[in-house]
Amino acid sequence: MDRDLALSLVRVTEIAAIASGRYMGRGDKIGADQAAVDGMRAAFSLVNTKGKVVIGEGEIDEAPMLYIGEEIGKGMNIEADIAVDPLDGTTLVAKGLPNAMAVIAMAPKGCLLNAPDTYMKKIAVGPKAKRKIDIDASVETNLLNVAKALNKDISDLTVIIQNRERHQPIIDEVRRVGARIKLFAEGDVAAAIATAFEDTGVDIMLNTGKAPEGVIAASALKCMGGDFQGRLMPSSDKEIKRCRELGWTDEKLDQILTIDDLAKGNDIFFAASGISDGDLLKGIVYYGDNLAKTNSVVMRSKTGTIRFIEAHHRLNKNDILKELLKKHR
Repeated sequence: MDRDLALSLVRVTEIAAIASGRYMGRGDKIGADQAAVDGMRAAFSLVNTKGKVVIGEGEIDEAPMLYIGEEIGKGMNIEADIAVDPLDGTTLVAKGLPNAMAVIAMAPKGCLLNAPDTYMKKIAVGPKAKRKIDIDASVETNLLNVAKALNKDISDLTVIIQNRERHQPIIDEVRRVGARIKLFAEGDVAAAIATAFEDTGVDIMLNTGKAPEGVIAASALKCMGGDFQGRLMPSSDKEIKRCRELGWTDEKLDQILTIDDLAKGNDIFFAASGISDGDLLKGIVYYGDNLAKTNSVVMRSKTGTIRFIEAHHRLNKNDILKELLKKHR
């Protein structure tokens, strides 16, 4: 795919972030999510690659835009798989909490897993601990192996885990082993990516969250040389039925999904823009005189390039943003 696609994608996440950021702390997570969806869908008119959404806002009868199977972008042929999360962290924006982002992953057709909307057990690490994790191993074994790979004492290792009751056994085991814990409220794409940047202080993510976000996180870690494993964990009859419709037999549901199963090939793009301040990216800042500042990251696995981009936007000179910000005041 064209290397210039990277900058096109970051423009899409910037617009989604700016639109959604107006809802910061206003207690309206539905409005925040809709603004991000509206912004991302409108901005895709600027992307000169046509693709099909494989990870999106739901089925066509559940989502009017960015639904699974929708064709977006410009061009004659369907050349790409597109995974979107216009707002990773709806509650974070509604409550004014950190680490909300707008994210996109894109890869050649057939490279991103069309994951069902069910739960996934996940484990993620950065490049130095690649191939040192095993989702079937105990928490202690994984932590000891990662600590050894990073040349750290186990007491200096930091594990990021979502603050949910279902994770209490993991939290108890990490404490028993003696590692440090960082809890997060929502947004496990940001949590997984944090493992690949040493300055975040995060070394490994152990979590059970939504499978579609797992595909997006794996795409980012593929660009950074990190590692990710997952296993689907449907938790209801409805989720099991959906898995069956997508061809997931009992045998397939039990298999370990490696980073290469989730994001195949070596030409994957990932872009994210911060909405609220986080470990990786600063959030949107709105100045006077119709000026806003965004902080974004864009990556490509083929080259290993990671770019951090600070951009200043004149809101009254961008036709897409002018319309969005009229609608979402």
